[in-house]
Amino acid sequence: MIPTDRRPGFAIEVDVAVAGGGAAGVAAAVTAARRGLRVALVERHGFCGGGAVAGLSGTVCGLYAASDAADARPEQVVFGFADEFVRLLERRGGITPPVRYGKTFTRVHDPLVWREAADHLLREAGVRVFLHATVTETLLDGDRVCGVLAYTKQGKLAIRAGITIDASGDADLLAMAGLPTFVGDDGKVQNPTMIFRLGGVDTERFLRAYGADTIMPEEVSELLRRHHGKGYFLPRAKIWLFATTRPGELLCNCTRVLGPDGRELNTLFAADFTDAETEGRRQVREYARFFRDHLTGCEASWVIDTGVQVGVRQTRQGRGIAQLGNADVVRGTKFADGIARSPWPIELHAGAKPRVEWLLNDWYEVPYGCFVPARGEGLLFAGRCLSAQHEAVASARVTAQCFSYGHAIGHAAAMCLEARCAPRALRGEDVRDRLNADGARLDAARSAAPA
Repeated sequence: MIPTDRRPGFAIEVDVAVAGGGAAGVAAAVTAARRGLRVALVERHGFCGGGAVAGLSGTVCGLYAASDAADARPEQVVFGFADEFVRLLERRGGITPPVRYGKTFTRVHDPLVWREAADHLLREAGVRVFLHATVTETLLDGDRVCGVLAYTKQGKLAIRAGITIDASGDADLLAMAGLPTFVGDDGKVQNPTMIFRLGGVDTERFLRAYGADTIMPEEVSELLRRHHGKGYFLPRAKIWLFATTRPGELLCNCTRVLGPDGRELNTLFAADFTDAETEGRRQVREYARFFRDHLTGCEASWVIDTGVQVGVRQTRQGRGIAQLGNADVVRGTKFADGIARSPWPIELHAGAKPRVEWLLNDWYEVPYGCFVPARGEGLLFAGRCLSAQHEAVASARVTAQCFSYGHAIGHAAAMCLEARCAPRALRGEDVRDRLNADGARLDAARSAAPA
């Protein structure tokens, strides 16, 4: 048998090709296009948003410093493209004010408004967007990536580019090109979660009963432990429930998706990805039934929807010329070539209870080299597939930081093309300077955010 596709293909040539339309991909594409470059973005769904929208993660985490103070107010430490996107969501009524999340704050967004905000920015910047297009191969010249080949309903699309950006979240382009990658902690990754929205909730009664912290109190965890295996299947007891921009609605991050044999799943494997989807939907119904039966304000609730796909936290990562270490996160390490800040805790989802390790009143920085492949030319990567140790990824993978990575790598791509240099020859300090000139405020002190 000979693999055959007789449809006529088509091709375009651009300065920058971006694979993946999540937070990092949108930020990279818009930033590069604003520099006057011809940019194409390929996204496998019919909308942009990645894990934030398709996975329904539903929050913009990583904007605010953490503090032990009981009366702490939101202190914003991340700006640049992340801040711009949040302000656009605000103007469109698509994001909540900061809400308490343990020792810090997060913001809950409307996934429909997120899609529309991305559409607006990409269109305004002049990015050529190809939705329902899945990258299947990289275009290689020796060890240099020269673009991508994508599946579309029209036929195969070849995009030739001066710089290609892997914002797939799974380091797909690096793997396709045979460039160095690795998977989690010796192959072990954080478990996926099927997030869902619950309607018909009396949110006023719910908040009076359980408080403003979106990480549910011990009394809820104890209820879950007590009923697990006794009429309900509730494998995770530490859960997070968020009131959203819509009346009577909760965003529910509570499932622990396991395989039929009880093992943690890795969505890089086709069978595991399938098991994660079906098991995730089963657990959604179990948790929703439990909430209806046992949580104040949820007595008349129902499931509105789930993520378009299971929420994926970690799979394959690029091996960069630098690596963010676990100790860098804990110590709040700063780098001369730091191109992004993060105050977010290590939030490790493995086992029955997520482990959270806070960085208080501080932030760490992620160096430019975490997005430059250890081998190969013409390619940069951005998003949760950054070069970082296992526990560091459990902090560095969240939405605000992915916006920041894309912002930085969009500028880096433009700078490489301007200087006609390889990404590894570009000084991260110069990227940092360019980001500061574009509102990233990487050298600024903390700033109180509006309530």
